[in-house]
This record gives sequence, structure tokens and C-alpha cells, in this order.
Amino acid sequence: MSALSLAVRDSSTMVRRNLLHARRYPSMTLNLLLTPVVLLLLFVYIFGDVMSAGIGGGDVGRSTYLAYVVPGILMLTIGGTTIGTAVSVATDMTEGIIARFRTMAIHRGSVLVGHVAGSVLQCVMSVVLVGAVAVAIGFRSTDATALEWVLAFGLLALVSLALTWIAVGMGLSSPNAEAAGNNAMPLMLLPFLSSAFVPVAAMPGWFRPIAEYQPFTPVIETLRGLLLGTEIGHNAWLAVAWCLGLTLLGSLWSRSLFGRDPK
Repeated sequence: MSALSLAVRDSSTMVRRNLLHARRYPSMTLNLLLTPVVLLLLFVYIFGDVMSAGIGGGDVGRSTYLAYVVPGILMLTIGGTTIGTAVSVATDMTEGIIARFRTMAIHRGSVLVGHVAGSVLQCVMSVVLVGAVAVAIGFRSTDATALEWVLAFGLLALVSLALTWIAVGMGLSSPNAEAAGNNAMPLMLLPFLSSAFVPVAAMPGWFRPIAEYQPFTPVIETLRGLLLGTEIGHNAWLAVAWCLGLTLLGSLWSRSLFGRDPK
């Protein structure tokens, strides 16, 4: 069997392992998944009438605000799912299973590949479930073509990959699972500081650069353009650039940390 075949076999085994862990310990998965669903319902049904004033001078309805807020909620969903990845990686590092894997005849990089691929699959499934809830309460994208739906789904997968690599690095650099969860919390909090809930133009002037020049805002605006037909402008290439840059940074960081000899 070639080295490539061994790497693929070992990586697929690690992917199955991580998916089984998510199934056997569903409490964290459910908590991270229910949070964006609760926030979606909260912002639409409790704050929707008030928050909609920031996107249309108070003249838009709740359904319009629902369409506006869904891309941001999807970013929260991905960020929350990757927090679980950071915790899972830290748990493996502190419980000794990684040290055992190092002594076994398996491809060294398959452990990281298993965590990353398993996390991206979980992100995709979480996005589909949250998207189904959004559709159930009235979200519609009648103007989007099939190509635009494919591009939007591809962008969500790319964001999942980028944030997963960052989360893996956070898990590897954390001394325990609790610290990993705390260190990865900005992945879910940053969307609150973006254009997820109100336009950047409605924010205070001193805060606008923070919201405009962080990675989540161009991604959210690109998703809105693809699904709702709004102006995308330069946000598309900024979103892709952020995703590729974070993926490269996270993968190099994670591989460097994983390659160190355990103490």
C-alpha cells in the first residue's frame, strides 16, 4: 500500500472517530447548536421590530429583518461548532491519546486531518439545521440562482475550514479543555461585532472600522449578496482572502504545535 493510501485510510479512520465522539457526547454539540437557534428566534421575534429600524428607517417588516439576520446567525453557528473542536483537540492532548497515537504505525498528520474534516462536516450539518429552522419561520431567497446557492454553500464551507484550523491551533496551545473553550470563544463573539445584526452605517463612527475590517463582515455581506441580491462589491474577494489567510495561518500554527515533542 502506498504512503498516500495509508494517509487516506488513517485520516478517514480519524474522521470517523471524531464523528463518533460527537454522537456519543451530544450535550456540547446540542448546546452549541441550540445557541444560534435561540438567538435567531430571539432577534427575530423579540428584537425584530426594533432592530429593523437600523436597516430601513423603521419601514421594514419582521420578514425583511429575518432575511437580513440569517447570514450572521450562520456565522455564529460555524463559530460555535468550532469551539467544540478546540475543546476536543485539547481533550485529546491532555488525556494522553495523542501520545499513544505517536507510538502507533499511523500517518502522523491523520490526527489533525481527522479533527479538521470532522469539524467541517459538523459545521456543514449545523448550518443546514439552522438554515432549516430559518426557512421554517419564513426565510426565503427567491431571487438566488442555483449557482448563487452553490457559491454561498461553498463560502460557508470555506469559512468552516478556516475557523476550524484556528480552533485546532487554540486547542493545541491550551493547557486543558476548559481553557480551550475560553480561548476559542472569540470565534463566536466576533460576529456580534460585525454587520450581522445591524448595518455598519448604523453603528457609531468610532466603532465602524472595527466592524468593517474584521473577517466576518465581508463574509456576511457576500452571503447577503448571493442569497438576497444586495450589492456585494469588494466584499467577495475580501471574504475569500480572509478565509484563505486564516486557513494558511491556522494550519501552519497547528502543524507547528502538533510537531513539537510532548513534555
